[in-house]
Amino acid sequence: MNYSKDIDRCIEFIENNIKEAITVSEVADYVGYSVNHFCRVFTLCKGISIMEYLRKRKLSLAALELFKGRKIIDIALEYGFETPSGFSKSFRKAFGYSPTQYIARMDGYFNKGITFKIGGYIMKPIIVKKPAFKVAGYGINTNIGGTSYTKDIASFWSNYDGENLETKMYEILNPPNHGEVGLCVPTDKGGNVCYLLGVIVEDFSKVTEDMITVEVPEAEYAVFTTPPVDVTVDPNQDKFSEVIKETWKYIFEEWFKDSGYIYDEDKLDFEFYDERCHYRTDTIMEIYVPVKRLLEN
Repeated sequence: MNYSKDIDRCIEFIENNIKEAITVSEVADYVGYSVNHFCRVFTLCKGISIMEYLRKRKLSLAALELFKGRKIIDIALEYGFETPSGFSKSFRKAFGYSPTQYIARMDGYFNKGITFKIGGYIMKPIIVKKPAFKVAGYGINTNIGGTSYTKDIASFWSNYDGENLETKMYEILNPPNHGEVGLCVPTDKGGNVCYLLGVIVEDFSKVTEDMITVEVPEAEYAVFTTPPVDVTVDPNQDKFSEVIKETWKYIFEEWFKDSGYIYDEDKLDFEFYDERCHYRTDTIMEIYVPVKRLLEN
């Protein structure tokens, strides 16, 4: 399935309706996806949530309008901001200056960020059938269509302000094998998900009240291994996180279109971290993507 083309169609739809009050549901319907699946695909392909993309795109176009000498109030209303002050606040947050300061300091050139590229590493997944299994651990509730959603598991662990959740989880659950699972479980049809970080367990008998449990159904998976990264020289694992994000992007933008498979929306994808991702010069992890064969007409 060519997710890249669907994302291009989505972007075209947004561009043609950028001055309207576009909703995530409307964009998802346009490309024929459920809201949850669309939000995940968009975020993984573009590296940004759909709502954040819409907000930034409106502000970028509004910035161009400023250089035409138009009034701020007119620009704000045209791009769907309720008040000029609300527009100015969002503009300052995005660009670091108020609209008037921006005009004075910028000459029309917009700096572009540099993202990590996988380069020439060839990703050939293996296709496996995996029986159902149980996962228990800790999680957060978030929205994959909102601005706070992230696929960065390492960020969740490192930003947790409290006791070491990983150590606590292993001590309480005592799983038969080492390895952390990261997965998103939809909690409704509006893009809300539970982002679970846990371990595979035989049963839920040792689970405590502050933990979350998920039963992952049997599925066929395309299993991708990320390119090796030396985290011994990168203690914050920023590069490792970027490699993971770029791998997800590659899967939906490149691999699916010529694979003969489509994403199985009835199943759950997940990330798997074992001993191979702990402070090594060749750190890797695996991404399990549920798939089903694309039936030929």
